[in-house]
Formats: sequence, structure tokens, C-alpha cells
Amino acid sequence: MPDLTPMKLALYQGAPTDGDIEGAFDRIERALTAASAMGARMAVFPELFLPGYNRSDLHSALSQEQDGDWERRLADLCRVAGVGLTLGWAERDGDTVFNAASCFDPTGAKLAHYRKVQLFGPMEAASFAPGEAYCTFDLGGFRAALLICYDVEFAHHVTALSRRGVDLLLVPTANPAGFENVADVLVPARAFENAMTVVYANYHGSEAGLEFGGHSAIVGPDGNVLARAGAGEALLIADLGHRDRLDSGFLSTQNRDRREIE
Repeated sequence: MPDLTPMKLALYQGAPTDGDIEGAFDRIERALTAASAMGARMAVFPELFLPGYNRSDLHSALSQEQDGDWERRLADLCRVAGVGLTLGWAERDGDTVFNAASCFDPTGAKLAHYRKVQLFGPMEAASFAPGEAYCTFDLGGFRAALLICYDVEFAHHVTALSRRGVDLLLVPTANPAGFENVADVLVPARAFENAMTVVYANYHGSEAGLEFGGHSAIVGPDGNVLARAGAGEALLIADLGHRDRLDSGFLSTQNRDRREIE
């Protein structure tokens, strides 16, 4: 097991933005300032924070290209606060729109960009094209990757990333109420199966008639929850250096021991 540099990571669980772009940027700024004060190096926000998840009327209309105004403003906020940011947004590439997430470091440099592979339900299928590739990157001594919401419910995606050396998974999400078993059961299982830290950032409250389930979580590689939100607004902080203190004998070796049979 590699030596990992201790790193504090923040997770923001908030109400949906519902198309209020300036209000969204105000909240991002406040959360980054608070995360910085608590010594965090990275803050993870929910899926489609810009312009809103359950606003299919806005996905195409407000979508932006990479390196557009949204990304430039996000990078500026990171530089000012001295904290990195992972956030979901609607990306336009020509005539195609993707459910995407970008990750910036504390200097505002973009570390990674990812397009959601597993689109959920008819709304997402109508608004977005699916992504076709994983991305991995280095973050504070970890090998990190992005997935978005429904992606993490498919074990083979997380396993594929683990086989690429990923030990930190950042997951912006928009998980509806009634599906709390994803945050409470599946996310800890994915973390344990792959000896991977998983950061699962959800909304609370409602947007255009859709109620969200909260229960955002930061889960360690032993499957134990390091920080858990309830049903309201929360800024979670976890010290990821805890992994150095875990007994490796209790971490899963499933990927190493895996057998395939016909």
C-alpha cells in the first residue's frame, strides 16, 4: 500500500440550484471559504449544480463549453479560497450536451473532466448524450477519478477504476428521496470492495417536483463512514490520512483474488 499524504476533503450537501446561477455561485464561494477555514484541500458538490438537475428545460439552453464563463469563474473561486473544487454541470460540445463534472485544484488549474456514462431515466436520456471514457488524476497523494451518481451503482465501473490504481473516487450526485439505500448500502459496499475512499455528494430539498434524499457521505476504504449528512444543508470534512492508520489486513483483496468462471 502506498504512503498517502494526509488530506482534508470537504463535501457540500445543499438545496438544488433550480436555475439560479448567481445564487449557485454565491453558495459555492461561501462553501469554499468555509472549507478553506477548516483546512480542506478539495470540496465536492452535487451533480448538475449548474444550472440545476431537474430542470430539463435549462440543460441545453444554458449549457456551456469547457473553458467557458462557468469554468473560468469556478477556477477564480478556487484561487481566491485556496481550495480545489469538484462540481457537476451541463457541458455543451457542438450540438451535443453532456452531464459532466470538472475538478479544479486550489490554484484553479483543471485536473480532470468527466462525462456521465450511465444516464438515469427518461429525463437524462432526453437531455444528454452518454460519456464514453473514464478519467484518472493525481490528488494529494491519491490516484483519483470521477463518476456521477448512477455510475457508482454499477460495480464494474468502480472495479475498472480500481484496476487503474484509483483509491479516491469523487461522485457528484442527485439521488432522489426513497433511494437512500444507495448512499447507505451501495456506496459503502463499493468503497469496501475496492479498498477505495468514496465521496458521494447529494442534494437535499426539492426541485421542480423532485425530492432529494440527502444522506451524502464520505466513506473510507474499509467501508466505514467517515462523515455523513442528514436531510439538510451540510458541509462535511474528513481527514483522508486515516488510511495510513488502517490495518491493511482488514481491507478487501477482492480485485486481487477475483476468479472468472464460465
